[in-house]
Amino acid sequence: MSMTQTVEDALKKPFGTVYADKMAVARYKDGVWTPFDIQEVKPFEMHPAAHVFHYSSTCFEGLKCHRQVDGSVHVFRLDRHIERFRNSAERLCLPIPDADQVDAMVCELVAECADWAPVFPGSLYVRPTLIGTLPSIGAAAGPSTEALLFVILSPVGDYFSGGLRPLKLLVEEKMRTAPTLGMVKTGGNYAAALYATRKAREKYGTDQVLFAPDGFIQETGAANFLMISEDRIVTKALDPSFLHGVTRDSLLKIGARMGKEIEEREISVDELLTWAKTGECALSGTAAVLGGVGSLVYREETYTVGTGDYGDETAKMRSALVDIQRGKAEDTFGWLKRIS
Repeated sequence: MSMTQTVEDALKKPFGTVYADKMAVARYKDGVWTPFDIQEVKPFEMHPAAHVFHYSSTCFEGLKCHRQVDGSVHVFRLDRHIERFRNSAERLCLPIPDADQVDAMVCELVAECADWAPVFPGSLYVRPTLIGTLPSIGAAAGPSTEALLFVILSPVGDYFSGGLRPLKLLVEEKMRTAPTLGMVKTGGNYAAALYATRKAREKYGTDQVLFAPDGFIQETGAANFLMISEDRIVTKALDPSFLHGVTRDSLLKIGARMGKEIEEREISVDELLTWAKTGECALSGTAAVLGGVGSLVYREETYTVGTGDYGDETAKMRSALVDIQRGKAEDTFGWLKRIS
């Protein structure tokens, strides 16, 4: 079977379930990082007392490489993702990876696996991961002084495989994350949202839960939240309680260039429901880019957002970002780094 056929077959599988055959690996022990090497993807051997299993010392990143219209492969905003990755490590008291080493691990791995990068609308999803490996079940109040850093790759299709469709959200007025860990890309934050998301799906048929602690919009379990109109984008101001999305940042910069006024501030549920009568709402993230919201469930009532369809302004912004990523539009922001 040819590599082209292998990648095409991978795109038919659920998002993020097929992997390139190589990964980059480095370890931290005795106060230093080892040089990384690129090896065959295979299971790790780890002590059952490893810190990560008991005290959730883990963080990761999710970014994408895109095959351009000329056939070259570029990684999108690698520097910003590395910055966030290092911040997550610091917040979790894990050994902080060297930025240049993470950059090299991603770039060299992608270069060796460039054939795994599909053509548009597919992309090559990149997952750098850091875990604490110190074998100690007595270190609940102490950090892991040993760590494993690895990067894996997954060829993925468009997140919305059935085409863009309006999403349905449940507005939940409860805190999802610890205030100091919300900005950390760690599995615990996703686990914290899983139960509420599953129950909302069973009861209301919703796609995600929009958390609004104390009546103010925060984020969903897996994405940032934006309110969009012809002349404005309104979103929650950055603070430690939620993830500082790279896609969010990219869309705000694109929106400003399109002439939209950018407002980063607190948004009450009452304001959201008023906005929904005429405006658009969307979820932003690396996997889906920008998902339009068609309806909201709040206190047992359902509210239509705009026309109830995937909004026109939302579609324009998504296209503007995707066009940069795939090389169809000029990258005036300097976000793309050529790998091969």
